[in-house]
Amino acid sequence: MSVPSAKKPVIRVRDIMRTEFGTIDGIATVDEALRLMKGMKTSVLVVRKRHEDDEYGLVTSADIARHVLAKDRSPERVNVYEVMEKPVITVHPDMDIRYCSRLFARYSLVRAPVVERRKVIGMVSPNSLVLDGLYRLLKAD
Repeated sequence: MSVPSAKKPVIRVRDIMRTEFGTIDGIATVDEALRLMKGMKTSVLVVRKRHEDDEYGLVTSADIARHVLAKDRSPERVNVYEVMEKPVITVHPDMDIRYCSRLFARYSLVRAPVVERRKVIGMVSPNSLVLDGLYRLLKAD
């Protein structure tokens, strides 16, 4: 006969997501994206939808390094839509961070927009999953 174990607390993505994030239009230049990233002290921006049936994109400093810097292209002449990733995997704010972490591991994600009612309300990263989420789980024990 097994002894029932104490139920572990559920920490949801909404509990640990960053609610401050930058957004940019796909038609903006990489130069504009870099200036926004620098000003916000971030390495990722959400690329806004062009219309209701469009999907969100992400542009990261790694994308810019790979597609602009490494190819010696001019940031003033390259548009964000040329280097961004789209569509991107999004997560729901009520997802358990354990499942979110599995999703990140399975698809080698570095960031994911948190989407509720088709609008981005936050960003989640492996750092926030571990440093904020796992820390809360440890404190709960």
